[in-house]
Amino acid sequence: MGPIADKLPVLCSDASILRYLKARNWNTKKANKMLKETLKWRLEYKPEKISWEDIAQEAKTGKIYRATYTDKQGRTVLVMRPSSQNTESTTGQIRYLVYCMENAILSSNSTDGYMVWLIDFHGWNTSCLSMKVTRDTAHVLQNHYPERLGLAILYNPPKLFESFWVMVRPFLESKTSKKVKFVYSNNPESLKIMEENFDADKLESSFGGRNPIGFNYEDYSQRMMEDDKKMTHFIDSRCSSPTYKALLSKSQMLDSAAFDVDSQASDDESDTDEIPSNLRRPDDKLQEVTSATTSDSR
Repeated sequence: MGPIADKLPVLCSDASILRYLKARNWNTKKANKMLKETLKWRLEYKPEKISWEDIAQEAKTGKIYRATYTDKQGRTVLVMRPSSQNTESTTGQIRYLVYCMENAILSSNSTDGYMVWLIDFHGWNTSCLSMKVTRDTAHVLQNHYPERLGLAILYNPPKLFESFWVMVRPFLESKTSKKVKFVYSNNPESLKIMEENFDADKLESSFGGRNPIGFNYEDYSQRMMEDDKKMTHFIDSRCSSPTYKALLSKSQMLDSAAFDVDSQASDDESDTDEIPSNLRRPDDKLQEVTSATTSDSR
């Protein structure tokens, strides 16, 4: 990796490296290149420095938010509503996406570090299309947050979107596109995906669940500000070096803590090659970190 690895040491933990290897099908040269690019990106972009106050305007319409519930596997759920786009700045939109990803990783209680995206297409039309935002989004997610997406559900996409999907799919890696599922409320067969993955009592009614409570900006704002305070406290209490605190991000710290507390075998995805015996390590286990943060704040 060279000297750059010393800049963000925890991103080079075994748990973190494992995700990059899996993302590149165990090709060490490609994984090395991918990890180096992420190291450079994090040093320049500084995602850990983005606070709620920086992106609050982007969140007003609920175009992306972390749900109050998880799926049946305990994975964090990010709800996305493309028709609720309220800004024109691609830079601001990507910055908000990065904030949401960092927060989702911090808040996860799943044993594998994966998350679920619920994408609601109600009100979607061609005016919501932006190939630039789509390309930038795919680039950031695939290159800098590898092996984070467990499942993406496209709920009630219109027929018109199918043509857009044909254009978008080439930007996605095969492994990623296989995790995308189309669900239609008038198709009982596709609805089985929702039944298999969610508790109907917790799932929002807009996705066929029985929970009538939807997005409320004031409540969500309060949640995010509290999360930001927890993260600040975690950094201050766990990291004594000012330089280290400035560089270490939420997701990187979680990688380190997760690897230290669990040594069980990695998940065996059907579309990956056999894992080398010396790399049979767990992905992120985040519950202990969240618990530690809560305990420290008392």
